[in-house]
Amino acid sequence: MGFLTNDKLVIVGAAGMIGSNMAQTAAMLKLTPNICLYDVYEPGLKGVVAEMAHCAFEGVNFTWTTDPAVAFKNAKYIISSGGAPRKEGMTREDLLKGNCQIAEDFGKNVKKYCPKVKHVVVIFNPADLTGLVVLLHSGLKPSQVTTLAALDSTRLQTELAAEFKVPQYKVTGARTYGGHGEAMAVFSSKVKIDGVPLSRKKLSEKRFEEIKQATIQGGSNIIKLRGRSSFQSPAYNAVKMIEAAMGGKKFTWPAGTYVNDDKFQHVMMAMPTVMDENGVSYKEPKGTVAEMKALQASYEHLCKMRDEIITLGIIPAIDDWKKVNPNLK
Repeated sequence: MGFLTNDKLVIVGAAGMIGSNMAQTAAMLKLTPNICLYDVYEPGLKGVVAEMAHCAFEGVNFTWTTDPAVAFKNAKYIISSGGAPRKEGMTREDLLKGNCQIAEDFGKNVKKYCPKVKHVVVIFNPADLTGLVVLLHSGLKPSQVTTLAALDSTRLQTELAAEFKVPQYKVTGARTYGGHGEAMAVFSSKVKIDGVPLSRKKLSEKRFEEIKQATIQGGSNIIKLRGRSSFQSPAYNAVKMIEAAMGGKKFTWPAGTYVNDDKFQHVMMAMPTVMDENGVSYKEPKGTVAEMKALQASYEHLCKMRDEIITLGIIPAIDDWKKVNPNLK
C-alpha cells in the first residue's frame, strides 16, 4: 500500500481534537498501517475510532485502548497530546503542575512498556517542560524526544506574508527560538520576503513589534476566534515531525530539543533543528545582538520554570538527573 513503515505508531490523547486530527493526518499521509489510538476517556475514544472507520482509509488498521500497557507495548513511534488544553485567559505556564505530572506518568509508561521506541513527540503545554519531564522519566536519549515548537515560526511566517501580501511560502527564514511561550525569542534578521531581505523592506519598528506580538499571541487569538485551543496546526506539524523520524521528508522547522552546551544548560528549548531517521540534531542560532539577548532572556525564563518543577518535586535536582536517565549528561 506504499506506507512509509509498518512500525507501530501510538497517538496519546486520541479522544481529543488534536489527537483525532493526528490520527487522520497520519492515515492520510500513509505513514504506517499500524496506528494505535490511546486515551483514558473511553466514550470520546470510541467516537474517534468510529470516525476513522467511516473515513474508510484503505490498508490502515486502527486499534484502540484505554490501557497504557496495551497501547505502549511494542510502540516504535509516539505522539502525545494527552494533557489538559489551554482555555481562554490561560497561559501555557498556567498548565504547569498538572500537565507535568501527566508527563511523568507518560515517560514512565514509555520506559516500562516500550523502551525500544524510536522517537517520541510531545505537544501538550507547557511543552518545554512536559517534554523535559518525559525525556527524564523515559530514559531515552535526547535525540529521541522532541517537542512542538514550529507553530511559533509558522505564525511569524503567516503574519509577515499577510503584511507584505505575498504567498506564505515566499516568506523564508522566519524563526522563533527558546521557549514555546510568552517569552519566545523572535528572530527576523534572516527573513526574506520573496527573496528580498526584510531589512530592505519598509517596515517600521512599531509595525514589526505589532507583528511580533501577534505571533506570540497566535494561539490565544485562535482561542478567542474559535472558542477552543488550536488543534489542526499542532496536529499537522506533530505528524510531520514523526514522519521525519520514520525516514520521510526531513523536518526543518524548529523543534524543541534537549540542550546542554556552553551557552544553555539542562533545558528543552526550540533551536535550529533537523529531524530525520536519526532523531533530532541542533545547532546554535545566529542572530543580531538584540535577538541573542532575547534568546538569553527566554532561556532564563525556561530555567526559572524548570527550577519551579524541581521545587514542586516533579523532577529531581539537576545533579540527580543522570541517576534517573543515564543518557542525560
